[in-house]
Amino acid sequence: MSETVIKHKSEAPKSLNFAVIICSTSRYKEYAETGKLNDPSGDLIVKTLKESGHRVTLRKIVTDDREEIQKAVMRALKSRKVDAIITSGGTGISPRDVTIEAVQPLIEKELPGFGEIFRALSYREIGAAAVLTRSIAGVSRGKVIFCLPGSPHSVLLALKEIILPEAAHIIKHARES
Repeated sequence: MSETVIKHKSEAPKSLNFAVIICSTSRYKEYAETGKLNDPSGDLIVKTLKESGHRVTLRKIVTDDREEIQKAVMRALKSRKVDAIITSGGTGISPRDVTIEAVQPLIEKELPGFGEIFRALSYREIGAAAVLTRSIAGVSRGKVIFCLPGSPHSVLLALKEIILPEAAHIIKHARES
């Protein structure tokens, strides 16, 4: 790691407030019908963030609907209690996968390296099927947004290898004047 990167990371916030938004019609319907949240990926995100010294100040589950996803992300972007947003689900290629279409217009600056690195890491683990994810990240309103697949394995890979090491560094730069 270069001296510049080390310096920047040392100046970045040590603890962040995260919003976690799960995009899944099936999980949303199950929650609406039973009142029980069966959300392994969301639970894993929250647990991993908390174990790393961060806070989850907003957690929401929404249907695979472009407007619902945008509303949830906009709420997080407007909140003073949120530094970073993680969405999980809806990054694939089926017709119901609309998270990218919902979030991309809200991003001021995309971070193409996130998707590139995530797919490269995924490729090492699952092979060419990694091409099926359209995961993205970007900054908006001084916050960072990460759009992850819905699988717990993918969530953990992105958190441990990219998000936890870099989120605070990204926010430091996104908030510079």
